[in-house]
Amino acid sequence: MIVCFHIGDRTLKDARCFLNELVSKIVDLPLFVSDELPHYADGLKELFHKSIEPEPTGRPGRPRKPMKLLNDDLDYATVHKTRDQGRIVKVETNIVFGIRERIEKRITELPGKTINTSYVERSNLNWRLWDAHLTRRSLTFAKAFKWLKAKFSIWIAFYNFIRPHETLSRAEDRTFSPKTPAMAAKITNQLWSVKQLLGYKVLVN
Repeated sequence: MIVCFHIGDRTLKDARCFLNELVSKIVDLPLFVSDELPHYADGLKELFHKSIEPEPTGRPGRPRKPMKLLNDDLDYATVHKTRDQGRIVKVETNIVFGIRERIEKRITELPGKTINTSYVERSNLNWRLWDAHLTRRSLTFAKAFKWLKAKFSIWIAFYNFIRPHETLSRAEDRTFSPKTPAMAAKITNQLWSVKQLLGYKVLVN
């Protein structure tokens, strides 16, 4: 299930916006996995740390700045891909924050059973296939950021609540029972229609 998205550049500012939105929607601290863009590590360090005030020295001058101690339960890993003539020939993983034993245990509980970015990469491919405005090197680029974001919000809702997911819908005996990511997450117990989605009223405090 896609819990949040951010349309922007690969900058520290946009990484902060995305991570702030993501963290606001989660309860338990997950295993974070990304490519090697350094801004994700910087953003996570800003979000998950404790400030420790230094002991006063008694000397004149400006007091020292508080030390930032990273949270012990933060787990973050990256994926590095080596390419040769456009083809991936090697995939390596690196643990940036966290304890390897704890991360390996968490991975065994995940569907992929390994540190990877395949889910988000497949998702990005889907969006480029389904939305011409997101196609690379094309004349069908979006003309207004406001409407691109609004349209993409509807796409995300459609993906989560209306469109059955093949893997989620296929049982072990290969029978097919339509199930959306929202149903798998137990947010709803039925497939939504487009009318239900567009007619849903959100209460804003």
